[in-house]
Amino acid sequence: MKQIPNFFTLLNLFFGCLAVIFILQNGISIMYGPDGTQLVDMPEKIWLSSLFIGLAALADFIDGFMARIFKVNSPMGKELDSLADVVSFGVAPGMILYQFLRMSFMHQKDGLEISFLWLLPALLVPCAAAYRLARFNIDSSQQFGFKGVPAPAVGLLVASFPLIYWNSNNEWVVTSLLNKWILYAIILLLSYCMVSRMPLLALKFSDASLKNNMPKLLLLVVAIIAFIFLRWLAVPVVFIFYIVLSLALKTR
Repeated sequence: MKQIPNFFTLLNLFFGCLAVIFILQNGISIMYGPDGTQLVDMPEKIWLSSLFIGLAALADFIDGFMARIFKVNSPMGKELDSLADVVSFGVAPGMILYQFLRMSFMHQKDGLEISFLWLLPALLVPCAAAYRLARFNIDSSQQFGFKGVPAPAVGLLVASFPLIYWNSNNEWVVTSLLNKWILYAIILLLSYCMVSRMPLLALKFSDASLKNNMPKLLLLVVAIIAFIFLRWLAVPVVFIFYIVLSLALKTR
């Protein structure tokens, strides 16, 4: 029974590895329009990486839930969980951002000639995630709240980008996801949010009281309403609301 949480942790890692595979086997191709303009096509296969990051997050939730049920809290399980999270919510999202940067540059006439050094900032995300998770492992004060944005939250946010890209009818949103400067800003902001010490709400329900869980219930209601009206765009909206709500409650 003690190994059941570890099984779901390894399942988290398994799904994270599958996400990386589908990101790297996307088959980006370049075409040219009748007027000679350079067009870029990325097959929708990459959206499967979003699915597997989502499944990794589900497995990550279940392993914690199982650990509490069976009252298992081993140092090995804690380390294993962080190692899995680095891949699923650090490396995989970093690769998604890497591919979006590739697409951004491919829209330029000289896109094929750019140095890969322009794409390397995407790797700040897995580095920041690894730092965040290592610090979490040695910080016993984060049982009832977080210091810095959790890596799974960032992973799910970035995982929404391919889904938004292929399902949004808003041209401004799609264009923004292919703007290299916006992508660089997102990378820097997310990396900072993970390594920062900003106080954020823990999303676990510690008891059954309505008063203690009101902020989490409010976040849940906002998430449901946002998804009804915004579909996948709800993910970044809820992410921003989560940070704003946490900071508002901590400054009271």
